[in-house]
Amino acid sequence: MREAHSFGVEAVVLRHVDYGEADRLLTLFTRQLGKSRAIVKGARKITSRKAGHLEPFTYVNLQLAKGREIPLVTQAETIDAYLPLRDDLVLTSQASYVIELVDRFTYDEGSDSTAIFRLLTETLSRLANRSEPWLAIRYYEMRLLDHLGFRPKLFECANCGSEIQAEDQFFSYAAGGVVCPASSKHEDLGRSERLQLRPITLEALRYLRHFQRSTYAEAARARPTPEVQQETEVLMQGFFTYLLERELKTPGFLRQIRR
Repeated sequence: MREAHSFGVEAVVLRHVDYGEADRLLTLFTRQLGKSRAIVKGARKITSRKAGHLEPFTYVNLQLAKGREIPLVTQAETIDAYLPLRDDLVLTSQASYVIELVDRFTYDEGSDSTAIFRLLTETLSRLANRSEPWLAIRYYEMRLLDHLGFRPKLFECANCGSEIQAEDQFFSYAAGGVVCPASSKHEDLGRSERLQLRPITLEALRYLRHFQRSTYAEAARARPTPEVQQETEVLMQGFFTYLLERELKTPGFLRQIRR
């Protein structure tokens, strides 16, 4: 059987860089292949018809031809450009954070990535439709952790395994979840220091649990205070930074815009 020389993919454009004299190299997240790359010939020429379809966080149908090392884009059709995300700097930054997480945590040419791809496009759509961004992003973070295999422990102590009681607790990035007050006072101070504990209020924990076990429609009923929103945002971004072992770029930029 002859190998097909062209194939179609659904993709979200994560980023692009100039390549050669007039081309662009795209980083994509596709439904079929996970994260992938492709070259757009002549994309930087004024006459290029493909360039407008291939801006970051655009949802597209692509036809790719097998290249020597990297596939070439032969056809591009926009499914959703998420235009409102480009008209508001805060929304642009929030969408960039969503894109940065999937870009940092996935690798080239993965296996079928339907679940993460659906989560990504649904989240971009929610932001573009001006749904509550705090809710859309926290739900995205929690579901992405599930798909990546980093589901945080929120119902039992990540250190001793005991059931979490209705009181303020601690969260440990190193242990991967909530740590009860008893474990935080363990005589082995070296162990406690390695856990890198930070306080988490009972209210913030309730919302994180709610997102972990709910559909988006159920999660949308959440009405947290601004203080709880801030607490959960800082905690989740800190957890992702710990897992990556390096700082994320977009949270700092978003904080500057908000100021």
